Amino acid sequence: MYIPKQYEETDVQVLHNLMRRESFALLVTAPDGIPVATHIPLHLDTDGDGNGRLLGHVARANPQWQDFDGERQALAMFWGPHAYISPNWYVSENLVPTWNYATVHAYGAPSVIEGTDEAIAVLRRLTDTYENDVTGNWSVDDLDEGVLTGMTKGIVAFEMPIERLQGKFKMNQRKKPEDAASSAAGLRGMGDAMGDIVAAEMEARLKAD
Repeated sequence: MYIPKQYEETDVQVLHNLMRRESFALLVTAPDGIPVATHIPLHLDTDGDGNGRLLGHVARANPQWQDFDGERQALAMFWGPHAYISPNWYVSENLVPTWNYATVHAYGAPSVIEGTDEAIAVLRRLTDTYENDVTGNWSVDDLDEGVLTGMTKGIVAFEMPIERLQGKFKMNQRKKPEDAASSAAGLRGMGDAMGDIVAAEMEARLKAD
């Protein structure tokens, strides 16, 4: 990913936080040089050291899992908040539109997780991430054992140790502080939830500078 220095984010905790918030990712492999992509939720496991690992599963009917040999590289892309920035919001003149956004790219070599119990453990970790008191805290353990075991036959669970992380937070860092502040205010005036999140990120980075 092309990352100008001003937009580079190297704080692993910041990157992990985005990956957890925006966990519905795009997993890309390139067998024989032809890109293949699957949209799936990925669970970030940071129990060990380093960048952590990603856990997930794909349908067994999806041939992409055949690339999960623990050697071939894959790319998982996580999208954060993003918004259009109008030149009308800037204090300075003769500026052009842009798009502010945050994204994280995680690289690694996924491998298949063998065994029914191990696959169920991955499913449990994924669902436990999203279930809460509002949803009723459903669990894979609520299923009859035969149903649960049969379900695992239709999926392939995998893990992907993260070898490299890239973070890009493009939040008007190249603009004058007054232009960044005025464009953040412009976003807030739109009354859009995602725009508010982008504005908050822009304002936080202005304060940090």
